[in-house]
Amino acid sequence: MGEARRRSEQGLKPRSKKNSKNESPRIVSWFPVTQAQRDQFIKLSIRAGWVGIAALVFLWIIVRFIGPAAGWWIPADIR
Repeated sequence: MGEARRRSEQGLKPRSKKNSKNESPRIVSWFPVTQAQRDQFIKLSIRAGWVGIAALVFLWIIVRFIGPAAGWWIPADIR
């Protein structure tokens, strides 16, 4: 006897479906992006912002100090 038939004969409700993927609900029903994906995107964009800031500081140090010290160029404000 199947599970569904046994439950109906005993007067029980059908079993609720398990959310095997543990999917979070969508932000908007018609837009295929879940709240978990939104949170991942926010974390990724924050991390990318910090990487961009670090790269900018690194480039500034090279242009301002390392390049002139190595004789690659002379900054315009030193002439």
